[in-house]
Amino acid sequence: MSYTLGFIGCGNMGGALVRSAVKTVGGENIAVCDHDKKKTQTLVSECGVWSVDIREIATSCKFVVLGVKPQNIEETLGGIKEQLKANAGVVVVSMAAGVSTRAIRSYIGADLPVIRIMPNTPVAVGEGMILYALAGVNLFVENEFLSLFSGAGKFDKLSEDKIDSGSALSGCSPAFVYAFAEALADGGVECGLSREQASLYAAQTLRGAAEMLLTYGHPAPLKDAVCSPGGTTIAGMHALEKAGFRGAVMDAVTTAYKRTLELKK
Repeated sequence: MSYTLGFIGCGNMGGALVRSAVKTVGGENIAVCDHDKKKTQTLVSECGVWSVDIREIATSCKFVVLGVKPQNIEETLGGIKEQLKANAGVVVVSMAAGVSTRAIRSYIGADLPVIRIMPNTPVAVGEGMILYALAGVNLFVENEFLSLFSGAGKFDKLSEDKIDSGSALSGCSPAFVYAFAEALADGGVECGLSREQASLYAAQTLRGAAEMLLTYGHPAPLKDAVCSPGGTTIAGMHALEKAGFRGAVMDAVTTAYKRTLELKK
């Protein structure tokens, strides 16, 4: 039996991508495997995918998605490289942080088409930011890949040397946003709101502000439109600036990027 997509490793990110792909290709065209059988059985029950062994995925799937940890990817590919090389037209898709397309090809021992992706956790709700770089992939295959995962969120292609800096922002910043949302809600609670109210107001405000940014562009004029002269918002902005808010956020992104580079050594 042949499949369109095969997932090796079905953790949080791999599972989220399976759930997004089911919307476009259907569970009957997806095969999954993971050393934790509970994860695959959950996906079988939820999505109607097939649970198979790793060699069948390497042999029978057009797109083989690697969701294993970076430190395990060489061993994983070493165990299935012959099946991959024998699978005509196979495309390897890797989400292993810090592992280049060149390294993936070297582990396989062949210059197979490789798509390197860096998704973030909002793919779980179809609002992810997925960065991707290509090696030996033609336009037809690229478009097929984008179509298969269109339910995951927004995609942006960039040169591979920029993927680490991009993922330091899009990959890490959901945690920064959650911390900001929690702080906003804490402020609301301190002002007398219930925790439920404060959390709702913070989350919906972030959602609406994000949509405004995507619709209208640069944040500066949007911010200025909220800051009336002598008003409450500009007073709040003053407090943020006094606390070093911008510098702290910039440091969070650049520190995450530096850590990414350290982990690659």
